[in-house]
Amino acid sequence: MYAAERRRLILEELTSTGRITVADLSARHEVATETIRRDLDELAERGLLERVHGGAIPRREAEPDLEARRVTHIDAKRRIALAAAALLPRDEQAAVLLDAGTSTAELLPHLAGRRGPVITNAPAIAQGALVHTDLAVHVLPGRVRPTTQAAVGAATVDALRALHPRVVFLGCNGLDAEGATTPDPDEAAVKTAMVRSAAQRVVLADSSKLGARHLVRFAALEDVDALVTDAAPPEPLRRALAEAGVEVHLA
Repeated sequence: MYAAERRRLILEELTSTGRITVADLSARHEVATETIRRDLDELAERGLLERVHGGAIPRREAEPDLEARRVTHIDAKRRIALAAAALLPRDEQAAVLLDAGTSTAELLPHLAGRRGPVITNAPAIAQGALVHTDLAVHVLPGRVRPTTQAAVGAATVDALRALHPRVVFLGCNGLDAEGATTPDPDEAAVKTAMVRSAAQRVVLADSSKLGARHLVRFAALEDVDALVTDAAPPEPLRRALAEAGVEVHLA
């Protein structure tokens, strides 16, 4: 088989599966793993896919970095954080888990006075939490993604498996009838682990996220207990949220 034909088949498989690995492609096409890596590198250079560790994912839209998100929808995020503060456990000793993100970071002023641990995978949020010197701050291990400054990877997921916080406040890039999504598979894996670890799951999403969908789903609507947002969801999403039993809190 010529390289061009093999690469066409690789793109077809990527379109149908959403993720491909070097090992699987090597076995399927009966060529060396180094040959597959060259194929993927060539396709990535042409902008037809995105290389990730061990394989490739579909090319995605540029993900806004943390600095860009810090200056967008600021008022909405502060209102959302104020409304979300009402969902904090009454027991001030209860552990609170904060996902990385600018919406979750806005919760920090509302945590002052709590005596339970605050756990996060975001060094920036941990640093901000130290302003409130009464908080016991715990940072999850892992590799920090430059784009979002979130700790991700196997170490982060493994650490979450041993934790059982009372509540987790999660950010997302999109929320539709299929659930909450984010562009990066590694961040999605950490968010999924957060969902599984916590007794209560609260998603914070400004209205620009409602109805949007990104590459990887990290939680179905049935996995979410509450959504805090700044505008009424579109009707199809509103119905799906109601059917899933998700409480919607408008800021």
